[in-house]
Amino acid sequence: MRKIVHYIAFILLILVGTSALCQNQNLKGYRIEGDEVVFTFNRNDYQSVSPDGFKPSIPFENLTIDNVVVAGQFNNWSMHRWKMKKVDENTYELRKKLSDFTDAFSWEFKFVINHEYWAEPSAQVSNTVQATKDGYHLNVLNLNLFTGAYPSKDGNVRFRLKGHEDAKEVILAGSFNKWNEHAFKMYKIDGGWEIILQLRPNDYQYRYIVDGLWMEDPTNPDRITNEFGEYNSHISIKENVTFILNGYPNAEKVILAGSFNDWNEQQIEMSKTKTGWTATVLLSGGKHHYKYIVDGNWIVDPDNPVKEYDDHGYINSVMMVK
Repeated sequence: MRKIVHYIAFILLILVGTSALCQNQNLKGYRIEGDEVVFTFNRNDYQSVSPDGFKPSIPFENLTIDNVVVAGQFNNWSMHRWKMKKVDENTYELRKKLSDFTDAFSWEFKFVINHEYWAEPSAQVSNTVQATKDGYHLNVLNLNLFTGAYPSKDGNVRFRLKGHEDAKEVILAGSFNKWNEHAFKMYKIDGGWEIILQLRPNDYQYRYIVDGLWMEDPTNPDRITNEFGEYNSHISIKENVTFILNGYPNAEKVILAGSFNDWNEQQIEMSKTKTGWTATVLLSGGKHHYKYIVDGNWIVDPDNPVKEYDDHGYINSVMMVK
């Protein structure tokens, strides 16, 4: 089985081409370049450091930098492991693959100076969050890294809010960024506001915040009642996945069935090729069980080593969409 990736948004949003406008985001501490996260520390972005979250901060100007380390949820807050490379007098960088950051859509992190002092971000930075330890709030902030959803001029979904041209600020918040009220600032366009995101396949809820007032997307009829008796807008990002069964040249009919279509035995008929059979289906994010039906006989995918038992005791092939 092989999968070919295409992303599709199933709401009244516009799929984005490469000519999209650049994202003007006040995100500090990192940037996304292709398939990499580039952690970036610039001394000029920080005014103070602290030895921990309890003791008072000290001015950065009193500290000589010998080394800088990235510490966060992704490396168990290690103050030594992810050492950064010095780029110039004030700047340090570290590159990591996006694929290293699995499952979670956001990660908290900070920069550590000389393996001892935490660089304290300003509250004016949009991707900050209150730091906690053992369930208690600290009097400092952490930075947020968004890997499951992030602004990109080449992203796969454009969110557009028409009108509100007199608004000073419009924010996009949703389940894809833990409803962060500051991180994803929309930029002004003719007739409204816009932001382009790269989103993983999944189901998401979202709202707009217009000058502090929350509202659902007025152009999206797909909405869900939230805990406040109001509505969240809903979007489903699905991925085009191509299933390939090699061989079986003498078969008359091959069907693809799985948990994604309630194991329907007629719905997805595969097409014959020179080397076997193929079918392309839209799948949401997550785990999917499937089998092939070759002239009435059910088989697992012989080319996919990943298999699981279902609730009925049957063994199925497994496909993960991320």
